[in-house]
Amino acid sequence: MASLLEKVATLISANLHALVDQALSTNSMAVIDQYIRQVEDNLEDLEDAAATVGGEAKSINRKLEDLRQKSEELDKAVDAFLQEGNDAAATAAQSRLNSTQRLVETFQEQLARQEIEYRKLLDAKVKLEARLSTMKTQRTELQTLLELAKSKETMVKAMKSLDDLMGVGDSDISRLAGSIQKRLDKATTATELRSESLDEQIDSILDKGKIDAQLAERKKKLKIE
Repeated sequence: MASLLEKVATLISANLHALVDQALSTNSMAVIDQYIRQVEDNLEDLEDAAATVGGEAKSINRKLEDLRQKSEELDKAVDAFLQEGNDAAATAAQSRLNSTQRLVETFQEQLARQEIEYRKLLDAKVKLEARLSTMKTQRTELQTLLELAKSKETMVKAMKSLDDLMGVGDSDISRLAGSIQKRLDKATTATELRSESLDEQIDSILDKGKIDAQLAERKKKLKIE
């Protein structure tokens, strides 16, 4: 997952001005088309990864809800056993409750991590889609620009003199080039992918002393001698 986000970050931070300049200098759209292909391929990978992480988050959330319900049932069971005077059953139920509550905490942490990862993937997808849209839009104008340049070169060769063609097509080329650079300036933004992490810690199994203390507290609340 990290390597995918790194590749996407590289594509998002790519210097579109440099790509356009390279296309103009080589008189070829190859570098632009290659960039577009790379973005499209990584967009597919991002969509697949987001679907996977999002699905896992939903599964964890379902398990979490089941555990919360089980925790509530065990909590009521402890009180019921104490009211019946069945301390042994209350002790066992309290132990199970403690374990279930630890599982709830663990799944909550897992869910938080999955949701962070999911948001990062969606954020990268939106930014990469914006880059793709920008480059596709500029590709059409750049293609026209290159065709104008090639047309001028052909005319120069045919007339055997650069002097005879001074200024021909220059205003059109300058206008299109200016338009491309202006749009790239507007569309390009600094992008930072923030990585977040959560420290995971699971409490050790509670000993009987703590369980006894919990039961004593419950008895006090329930006014059981």
